[in-house]
Amino acid sequence: MRIRRRRRPTPPWRGRWSLTPRILAVNVLTLALVALSVFYLDAYRNQLTEERIRQTRGEARLAAIALASTPAANREAVTARIARETKSRIRVYEGSGRLVTDSWRLTGPTFRLRDPSAQKWTKGIARSLDRGFNALVGADPIEDYAEPAEDRLAAWPEAVEARRTGRLATEIRQAPDLTPVLSAAAPLLDGVLLLNANDRNFTRTVREQRRALGLAMIFVTILSLLLSLFLARTIVRPLRRLAIAAHRVRQGRSREVKVPRLPSRGDEIGMLARAVSDMSQSLRQRIDNIEAFAADVTHELKNPLASLRSAVEGLGRVDDPELRAKLLDIAGQDVRRLDRLIGDVSEAARTDAELARAKFEPVDVGPLIEQIVGSWETRRERGDARLAFARPRAASTIVMGDAGRLARAIDNLIDNAISFSPPGGLVEIAAARVGDSIRIRVEDEGPGVPHEAREAIFNRFHSIRPDGEQFGRHSGLGLAIARAIVEGHGGEIDVQDRDDAPSGARFTICLPAPERA
Repeated sequence: MRIRRRRRPTPPWRGRWSLTPRILAVNVLTLALVALSVFYLDAYRNQLTEERIRQTRGEARLAAIALASTPAANREAVTARIARETKSRIRVYEGSGRLVTDSWRLTGPTFRLRDPSAQKWTKGIARSLDRGFNALVGADPIEDYAEPAEDRLAAWPEAVEARRTGRLATEIRQAPDLTPVLSAAAPLLDGVLLLNANDRNFTRTVREQRRALGLAMIFVTILSLLLSLFLARTIVRPLRRLAIAAHRVRQGRSREVKVPRLPSRGDEIGMLARAVSDMSQSLRQRIDNIEAFAADVTHELKNPLASLRSAVEGLGRVDDPELRAKLLDIAGQDVRRLDRLIGDVSEAARTDAELARAKFEPVDVGPLIEQIVGSWETRRERGDARLAFARPRAASTIVMGDAGRLARAIDNLIDNAISFSPPGGLVEIAAARVGDSIRIRVEDEGPGVPHEAREAIFNRFHSIRPDGEQFGRHSGLGLAIARAIVEGHGGEIDVQDRDDAPSGARFTICLPAPERA
């Protein structure tokens, strides 16, 4: 049979109450809003740029149509009027490329390029922000606007393209203060019209949008900071309470240290609080058990030591050889009793620690019990009790555990059954799989166990021995060790009266069985 490991259960903190999404939400919120703001502002600026380009192209087209339908004598007046209305500079080049008409010669400058050095320092900050934003979104570099040394058609690439293709052509340049200068060239019958406009409203509008987004980002940053402080408080405060409680447990000044369990917290902090609380309770229980165990050991050692001391002291006062031999025999029995008691105490003390460190492996209980029964048959240390073991089908009683420890638990039960069996009595051992568990039964034909003592016999140093047994042969730890081993394997052990015989006890070990393949 192939053993299939049980799946590891999903940690209870992996759910909708986990701290992870909340921490990520708080940290990502600001970054996400910054990214969305950058994308929005870039898209807004691109859309506004396209609108301004369409507007400039429309103005150049209308101006070209108006000049084409105007007599030559009136063209300068029409050019001046259009330039004033559109706040632009209109130049007309003849076919040879020579400048024929310039609206600024007629009306004066309709816009002025600002000198950055003459502006306020706030404008310098705004221009730095403009450059930083362009670098952030990876905007293409824009050519600086500059008047040509010789104003001819060939100095303007858009005008050359309009004359070559016979269609409108546009170009965007930037003024020294980083405001856009839009140019649109429209073909004429006998030349090209070039319209230039410095759109300062464009930069003002974009900067206003950026300012509004900046204020929103400041608000969101403050909100994120407050949320972070709140989240940190919800983490730090319970951790501080747990740390104080753990410090009190470590100091041991108070026997009952109340560790907060935080039942309202369903996240990792709550899991940690409950884990620390359970750990402290387990530690307190273990300490209590150790103290009780130490008290029991002290009590159990006093009896043989007192007997041994009396025998040794009596040897110094007695001259009768027979009496001295009897005292020596008593001393020898006490020494053997102490040796057996110390050995059982040592094993009982090691059982929990060794089980906690043990690496469980598949163990077939059938061959294990058969080996134990064979060992008892070979020894035949006492009585003539007979052993009968119904071996189960191969590989049908596999458990996950420590073979040595399981053998010790079963051996203790067999030893107990033999000690209570009458002369010629039968001790029956059986193992079988029942549902999801492996059950091991040890039955004897002794007097059975009184109902009121069925729980007490598993306590340390508790022993109800049959009549006639030599005193001190058992330490009262055998069943306690067996129970500790079984519970360390996640199982249970109990005792009942036999229902198939007039008398006798039935000890049953129930161990969890691995899943079937």
